[in-house]
Amino acid sequence: MKRTVAVLMGGWSPEREVSLVSGKACAEGLREGGHKVIEYDVKRDLRALVEFLRPAAGGGPDVVFNALHGRYGEDGCVQGVLEIMAVPYTHSGVLASAIAMDKPMARHVFTSLGLRVADGKVIERRALAAGDPMPRPYVVKPIDQGSSVGVHIVRDGDNLAAVEAAEATFGERVLIEKFVPGRELTVAVMGDRAVAVTELRPRTRFYDYEAKYTDGITEHLVPAPVPAEIYDLAKEWALMAHQALGCDGLTRTDLRWDDSQPGTSGLVVLELNTQPGMTPLSLAPEQAKWAGISWSDLMTWMVDHARHPS
Repeated sequence: MKRTVAVLMGGWSPEREVSLVSGKACAEGLREGGHKVIEYDVKRDLRALVEFLRPAAGGGPDVVFNALHGRYGEDGCVQGVLEIMAVPYTHSGVLASAIAMDKPMARHVFTSLGLRVADGKVIERRALAAGDPMPRPYVVKPIDQGSSVGVHIVRDGDNLAAVEAAEATFGERVLIEKFVPGRELTVAVMGDRAVAVTELRPRTRFYDYEAKYTDGITEHLVPAPVPAEIYDLAKEWALMAHQALGCDGLTRTDLRWDDSQPGTSGLVVLELNTQPGMTPLSLAPEQAKWAGISWSDLMTWMVDHARHPS
């Protein structure tokens, strides 16, 4: 079924540029699939967005493809607007989006399921000035950003004042987690199935924003060359996390595996992304391609599985 699809992209979060790249790529895939596409760069103007979505004489879009990233685009805010406007949209709904974006809240859900997470706690950002909140190395994260924006690994010799200053942009609270050594894994989920496991081998010190979006910095290995028990458990946990948060459509769950630990005891869940990147370097589309799903078919699958507000 061919549709008129409005692709929302841009926004005003720190991930604006990535969103624009994702949106352009998704729009191209939708056109390849035979859909009529309207690209819309979202600005901080609610009236303009509502007018754009409002059915006019010729009718509004049949479905919105949400290619926004970061705050207001994947934290339940724009999803709430689309619910009020009763416009079908891709990816997860208000509640799932809000919980997944709030890292401490998502951790509570994951641990309630028996999924293992890194030891961690939420502290006031300024408390970093008083000294280390846990033994180094540890990770400092904004509680509500994506794409590793603002993430710092604090190692021996690092300046805590510089980390605290860098975090000032992202609010008064931060999440502190024990650094898990080992290997970076990720799993895409489409609806009711986990697609594959990818291992990421960044050539930088860790899989940060630059490593995610700069060609050649990170090696993607799919399927991940890990023991079968790790591969299967990573897929199982990703699907459990997707279902527990009430997610829809396509998500991606990031994990770490400390391969120095026995059995599966070194596997931990880091976070779930309800709006995984859709750039040419992105991991969820790469796994779909590995599974035999073309770019245009993936785009069509996503609009076919759009949420329909009641």
